[in-house]
Amino acid sequence: MAAAGDEIETLIATMARLPGLGPRSARRIVLHLIRRRTGQMAQLAGLMANVAEHARECLVCGNVTGSDICPICEDPDRATGEICVVTDVADLWALERGRAFHGRYHVLGGSLSALDEVGPEDLRIPQLIARIAEEGITEVILALSATVEGQTTAHYIAEALAPTGVAVTGLAQGVPIGGELDYLDDGTITAALRARRKL
Repeated sequence: MAAAGDEIETLIATMARLPGLGPRSARRIVLHLIRRRTGQMAQLAGLMANVAEHARECLVCGNVTGSDICPICEDPDRATGEICVVTDVADLWALERGRAFHGRYHVLGGSLSALDEVGPEDLRIPQLIARIAEEGITEVILALSATVEGQTTAHYIAEALAPTGVAVTGLAQGVPIGGELDYLDDGTITAALRARRKL
């Protein structure tokens, strides 16, 4: 027998399936929302319904937005001639939080993976190639993960873009600011040594 009733237990179970939440966290969140159901819960329910109805992929870059074209792609100040290619929307949002990149983005929608049967045709690579000519792109920044899949994808894209003559660059990899060497993995240390620069 459910301690809180079927509807509430179903809500808890649904919340527990969200990334970063388990059953205990979900139970605490649901209880918190129930206690504030006239304020937070009602507002949250309304916002979620609105997002569920209106959220879609930007037709240009693949970002999640409430309209056909996202604010980044609509902003003429972002037309710098640079496109930063990311694996998914979470990566785009992370880069935007840093406020260091002022160009436009292109979301691939995944990485090449033979194991997961994800090939080039499953990603938004043809759209990227089309954007280079259409938008007068001079540099493509590959901001992909330093995983085997990410680097395989980066290599594939670099080769696919070679005929366009566009500059293809990648994010630097290595020791993070404030990082101590004895806490870093071997791969990070190796990447840092290979990417060393003159001081």
